[in-house]
Amino acid sequence: MSDAMTDLKQRLAEISDLQRTLGVLRWDQQVMMPAQGAASRAEAAGTLAGIAHERFVDDETGQLLERAEAAAEGLDYDSDDASLLRLARRRWDKERRVPAELRAEWTREGGKTHVAWLEARERNDFAVFLPAFRRVHEVALRWAELMEPGDSPYDPFLDEYEPEMKTREVKAVFDVLRPELAALVREAGEPADDSFLEGDFPVETQTELLEGILRDFGFEDGTWRLDPTVHPFATWFGGGDIRMTTRYRADNLRALWSTMHEGGHGLSFRGIAPELRRSPLDGLPSFAVAESQSRTWENLVGRSLAFWRGRLPEVKRLFPALEHVDLDTWYRGINRVEPGLIRVEADEVTYSLHIILRFELEQELVAGTLDPADLPEAWGAKMHELLGVDVPDDVRGVLQDVHWTRAGYGYFPTYALGSVLGVQIWRGIEDDLPDLESQLEAGELGPLYETLRERLYRHGAKFLPMEALERAIGATEIDPQPYLDYLRGKVAGLQTA
Repeated sequence: MSDAMTDLKQRLAEISDLQRTLGVLRWDQQVMMPAQGAASRAEAAGTLAGIAHERFVDDETGQLLERAEAAAEGLDYDSDDASLLRLARRRWDKERRVPAELRAEWTREGGKTHVAWLEARERNDFAVFLPAFRRVHEVALRWAELMEPGDSPYDPFLDEYEPEMKTREVKAVFDVLRPELAALVREAGEPADDSFLEGDFPVETQTELLEGILRDFGFEDGTWRLDPTVHPFATWFGGGDIRMTTRYRADNLRALWSTMHEGGHGLSFRGIAPELRRSPLDGLPSFAVAESQSRTWENLVGRSLAFWRGRLPEVKRLFPALEHVDLDTWYRGINRVEPGLIRVEADEVTYSLHIILRFELEQELVAGTLDPADLPEAWGAKMHELLGVDVPDDVRGVLQDVHWTRAGYGYFPTYALGSVLGVQIWRGIEDDLPDLESQLEAGELGPLYETLRERLYRHGAKFLPMEALERAIGATEIDPQPYLDYLRGKVAGLQTA
């Protein structure tokens, strides 16, 4: 290893430390921090974001990068060092366009907008959120003007989450999904009874159940936390510090699946090769790849008949009121297909329609054809068009997601793309796991995790998303057909079960 590469790695490791520290501040803000700490936290986070950004884009980093690249000629493309140089170069060239003060301002305004969002939700009034949202939206548009222009004004935002993907490519996938999912909703018929998920379910007992499931997923004691929050998320600050959150309600059991979703994220973090820690490679190729795994563990595992054939007896033991619920009723209920208002509570068939709604609205916001003040009305119109439901208030409408508090445009499409990729990857690894169904029933999830770790997780962010997909299963593009076939099979199975 050249001296330049050694020096570059040390510098990138220090920047990674700063970013992880900023991540701790953000985790604390959403999980532990008193609301009155928001203003000072926004300033602290903005300062730290500015320092990390400035250190990354300064001339010295660029010089180290050039020297390391010159010394690395002939490196194998798949090597860690070659991957690090590619990713660092891509990010340096991109971030170099952004003044540190703008990056800090975006972080500060995002922190303030998050607080406004919480207050607006409490008061059920979008108008409370609007002034702060306008400010962070304007900062985001100023940032986009500095980026490499694309075919669509949405391209720079999408590239933040899906490197080198274009808006037209997402639209091509969604144009296939939109009519097919609408048809599946019609074919699903009368929604199954899931009333057994509502009742008296003490949070302490739910926590016991969920922590047991996460341990079976493969989490080792002392390496993770599960905490309550308003909007569930997962993050990590190194291999032995994985933070997952969920939103408990004592009157229902729906936290089961949001927690398994975040558990899928946590497993992806856990599987990254240790030698990639404290570097830009300590991540995943894209947010869609990340979401493919959260949706895998939430749905392909967590809504499967085999998994609950083994786990339902424990649920009944912990919650005796469910003793009368047989496996068939449980399976039908947890896979109920019915258009609803809330994205995070949506079933597998309607979920991507919620995402398509947000994707279409975000494009209009970024293009300037939709004013932020008109979002509630536009939201209601698209909910009626796509899902056939009417929005009764802002909390169950435009204020339900946290993502726009930081003008995180481009993030939402990754959820639906992830759902598609999750099934595509699952189909690609099934031959490696001939006993998968019996393993799911027995709660022996190690073989599934190890297969995914070997094929996907261990590489971290070494490759672009489609490169990672090709190495995992040999595919070179996102194919929505396995996902649609899976949903068609599930809908048909629910009708005949």
